[in-house]
Amino acid sequence: MKKVGVAILGLGVVGGGTYKMLTEHREFYKKNHSIDIVVESVLERNTERAISLGVEKSVIAESIEDICNNSDVDIVVEVMGGIEPAKTFVLAALNAGKSVVTSNKELFCKFWHELEKVAKLNGCGLFYEATCVGGVPVIRTLLDNLQGNKITSIMGIINGTTNYILTKMTDCGVSYNEVLKEAQSLGYAEADPTADVEGYDAVYKLSILSSLSFHTKVPFTKIYREGITDIDSDDLRYGKQLGYILKLLAIGKNTDSGIEVRVHPAFIKSTHPLAGVNDSYNAVYITGDCVENIMLYGRGAGAMPTASAIVGDVIYCATHSDFNYSTFNNTENADPTTNFIADFSGAYYMRLKAQDKAGVLSKVTSVLSKHNISVAQVIQESGRADGTVPIMLVTHETYENDIWKAVNEINSDGGFATVSAVIRVCG
Repeated sequence: MKKVGVAILGLGVVGGGTYKMLTEHREFYKKNHSIDIVVESVLERNTERAISLGVEKSVIAESIEDICNNSDVDIVVEVMGGIEPAKTFVLAALNAGKSVVTSNKELFCKFWHELEKVAKLNGCGLFYEATCVGGVPVIRTLLDNLQGNKITSIMGIINGTTNYILTKMTDCGVSYNEVLKEAQSLGYAEADPTADVEGYDAVYKLSILSSLSFHTKVPFTKIYREGITDIDSDDLRYGKQLGYILKLLAIGKNTDSGIEVRVHPAFIKSTHPLAGVNDSYNAVYITGDCVENIMLYGRGAGAMPTASAIVGDVIYCATHSDFNYSTFNNTENADPTTNFIADFSGAYYMRLKAQDKAGVLSKVTSVLSKHNISVAQVIQESGRADGTVPIMLVTHETYENDIWKAVNEINSDGGFATVSAVIRVCG
C-alpha cells in the first residue's frame, strides 16, 4: 500500500480540522483509496495547541527547513493565511520537491503565477480547492467536469459573512451595524471585518474562478468591487415588495465583447436559485454552452467543510502521478489581448426622495428617458410629514454609465428629487 506523508503548516481552525480529518479517517482512506496518509510533521508556534489536538511532540517541526528536509513528507498543506511567511514557506516546499495544497485565497490569487512557475520547474503538484467556497467542490468541477464546455458566466454567493448579514437584515429588518455586531459575537465576522464586508475576500475568489472558467488570467485588480456597508434595511424591504432578494454577488461573464468581472450587492429575483441561499451558506451558479445551468451549494467556510476540500486535494495529489497546470498564460498581469468590460449592462433599482407634488414622477422618468433608460417597476408610498415621498423603481436593462449620468442629473436639477440608493439587479 502506498504511504503518503503530509506536513501541515498552521494548526488554527482550518489546520486543526485538517489534522483531525486526516488522522481520524486514516483507516477509511486505507480501505477505500489504498493509500496510507500519515501526518509526518506540523509547523505550529503554539506547541500547547498542537499537543491539545493530539499531535506528538516529535512531530512538531521547529522550522520550514525541518519539513523541507524530511524525506517522509510528500505533500505540504498550507493553512496559515496571509502573504508572509506563507509565501516563503510554500516556495521553499515546492523547491524541495514537495507538492502543495493550500487554502490561502489571498496568497494564491496574488501569487498564483509565481507559485505555479516553481511547481512546474520542480515537477510538483499545486492544489487549491479550499481557496474558493469552502467545502463546495467548484474548482474540481471546473477543472475535471466542465472542461468540455465554454463557460459563459459564473455568478455566486461566495462569502459567508456577508450572506449571513444580508440574510438577517432581510428577515429581521434590522440595520447593518446591529447584525455585524451579532455576526462578530457568533464568530461569523472578524473583529476587523473589512476583507469580508468590503468585498475583498470575494474578489480574490472570483479572480481564481473566472481565470479557470474563461481560460485567461483575470487579476484581482481588474475586478470591480463594492461592499455592503452602505446597504439600508429599507431597500431590502422595498426590494422584497418588488420581488427581489439582496445578495453580495460575484459575477463573471465571458461575452463576445470581452470579460466582465465584478463583486457588489445586487438584487436577484426571489425565484432565482441563489435567492434561497441563506445565512453562512455559499453557492455558485455556472452557465456552460452545453451543460446550460448548474448550481453548487454548501458550506462556504468552517473547520471541517474547508478541511474536506483540503483532504480531497491531498487524496487527489496522492493518487495522480501527472500534475496539471493552468490552461492559460499564467502571468502576474492580464493577457494584453483580453478585453475587460467596465460599462456593465443590466437592470437597476433606484430609491428616490421626491417632492410630494404632481408631475415629479414624470420629471424623474423624463430624465431617465433622456439617457435611454426605461422603467419596468415602480412603488410610490404615501407622502411624509416633511413634504417628500419615497419612490422606488426598477429599470429595464441599461448601461452603468447611463445610470450614473441620470443619477447625477436628477441630484443636480433643482431639487425635485434626490436619489438615495442605486442597487444593481442581476439574474
